[in-house]
Amino acid sequence: MTSLELLERSPVIAAIKNDNGLRRCLDSECEVVFVLYGNIYNIPEIVDTIKEHGKHAMIHADMVQGLGTKEIAVDFLKKNTRADGIISTKPLIVRRARELDMTGILRAFLIDSMAIESTKKLLESCRPDMIEIMPGVMPKIIRRLRPDISIPIIAGGLIAEKKEIMELLSAGADAISTTREELWFL
Repeated sequence: MTSLELLERSPVIAAIKNDNGLRRCLDSECEVVFVLYGNIYNIPEIVDTIKEHGKHAMIHADMVQGLGTKEIAVDFLKKNTRADGIISTKPLIVRRARELDMTGILRAFLIDSMAIESTKKLLESCRPDMIEIMPGVMPKIIRRLRPDISIPIIAGGLIAEKKEIMELLSAGADAISTTREELWFL
């Protein structure tokens, strides 16, 4: 199954930031889980729990305590977990994930027009499988970027209502990620 097919089946991504979120997401229909917490000691167990429930685990490598910002962090995650993919703001981390046959998701913060242009260049250099655009509550920007980006676009951050999800999907986002547990059960 391709990344796009997975997101089409499950366009709401559960983003978890603690063990309570982990337990709650297991009961949701979300097939993809963004892991936004953990440390080098417990990340294998977190991923195993997600995988045992038939879900795809994407680890935000920048947020796992004890991992560095070098490519070796991805090697560690590949060897010691069953993670399906890596999320990072660092192009080298994303590129390394792809080299290891993991899904590479570039997280980009679009705060102004310079950030938008710089992100387009990053996409060319690191060639991620997907991009997560932050903050996610920008259907106008998603609409503007969609023609230039051929990979799946995930909108993340500050999404609080079902109406916003529908607007973002209509604007061209392929999925949304959210830590708001009530949105995992729409």
